[in-house]
Amino acid sequence: MGETEAVREAAAENSDGLQFASAAGRWVVAATVLGSGLASLDASVVGIALPVIGRDFHASVAGLQWVSNGYLLTLAGLLLLGGSLGDRYGRRRIFSIGVAWFALASLLCAVAPNTGALVTARLLQGIGGALLMPGSLAILQGVFRPDDRARAIGAWSGFGGLTSAIGPFVGGYLISAVSWRLIFLINLPLAVAVLVISARHVPESKDPEANSPPDAVGAALATLGLVGITYGLIEGPTLSFQSPEVLLCLIGGAALFVGFVIVERHRAHPLLPCDLFSSRQFVAANLVTFVLYGALSGSIFLFPFELEQVARYSPLEAGASLLPVTLIMLVLSARMGGLATKFGPRLFMGLGPIAVAAGFGLTQRIGSHANYLSAVLPAVVVIGLGLAVTVAPLTSTVLAAAPGRHSGVASAVNNDVARVGGLITIALLPAVVGLSGASYLHPARLNHGFHLALLLCALATLASGVLSLLTIRNTPGPVQAPPRQSASAPVSGA
Repeated sequence: MGETEAVREAAAENSDGLQFASAAGRWVVAATVLGSGLASLDASVVGIALPVIGRDFHASVAGLQWVSNGYLLTLAGLLLLGGSLGDRYGRRRIFSIGVAWFALASLLCAVAPNTGALVTARLLQGIGGALLMPGSLAILQGVFRPDDRARAIGAWSGFGGLTSAIGPFVGGYLISAVSWRLIFLINLPLAVAVLVISARHVPESKDPEANSPPDAVGAALATLGLVGITYGLIEGPTLSFQSPEVLLCLIGGAALFVGFVIVERHRAHPLLPCDLFSSRQFVAANLVTFVLYGALSGSIFLFPFELEQVARYSPLEAGASLLPVTLIMLVLSARMGGLATKFGPRLFMGLGPIAVAAGFGLTQRIGSHANYLSAVLPAVVVIGLGLAVTVAPLTSTVLAAAPGRHSGVASAVNNDVARVGGLITIALLPAVVGLSGASYLHPARLNHGFHLALLLCALATLASGVLSLLTIRNTPGPVQAPPRQSASAPVSGA
């Protein structure tokens, strides 16, 4: 894909990178927001549709876990490879391929005739997500001036919240008015828009030192390890955790992960550069990500069931109930990114998760025919405030702690950590709180399991806030980012 005149002008705008306030900068932010929004939109919309999909396909809790985790499985397993491919072959190029792949897989989801076909299409969707997600952040890190990167990431976080939270509202309307299948079809026009904007306005960037072939062995070990552990955790409640099949998957998955670490440590050009973890700031931020996003994913998986099956909300009402999160993230995320740049990220990454934990605590008031204003809205508002305070500083901290030439891989690692946290929580949490089989169709049992699950999520999120206060270091002045060197310079001939 050749660069257009608009791309060349954007690349030449400033020798140190694009300015956030420029027209070229706004186009780049728009492309990355819409692209990453495809994945986050899909995840949030599918959550609202799960109760309806379950009834249509007569699916069990395990089947619905696979609909959710099938996507997370390939996404998490291949994110590192996606980031590495972007660094080597061009971040815009791999990002665009991922967008097109995601759109085609979405079409397969829309026409799926049963649970098995839907899970297969969701696995394919995850591959597209693994190609586009790390590219969206790496593009921002690669093409913007160092002083503007935190603002760009903050805007990406805020507008990304717009797509992920408006998604349930739009998806709820489509589910109620027509069919859950339309929630996958809405990805197609968005994907076309992203591809057009990227071709016309996004400069290419890559790591000129990334000349080795992609680490397919490392990607295979990571993905198969996730498959084994996920299968064991989801099927364990049905088959028994003592069954040979489940034990083999859990032990085999863990062994494959150990093999992945060993292989990566001894490769000259690893999929996961181990020197990334020499930064205590990088390790600490990713530990916070794992705990926080694991809790968030578990709560998001169960929330639609509680609203639709217990509180008796329609899919449209359930989707609209999350809209305040959108507005809060949109208004505050970029501002929080700027404040964290000025004062340092530690306080924001500590207090934000604590606020999210308080919001989870407020969900204990949700029950049968719960009133939205008194029971649901307070929890949603507090959760939204906590996320707005946390997300941009957390993302900026991860990227700033990594060398510029590894920005694609660093972005992929952070995304991967978040997805693996969610993957494990969604696989394990329903069983821990006693939800299996068709229990989601029984309001009393579901309500009890939901309250217990959200209490556990609150404790985990609180722990992530305390972990931030204990481990994250502030850096004086602007968020530290490497000078814009050739590793992230725009190149022609994408």
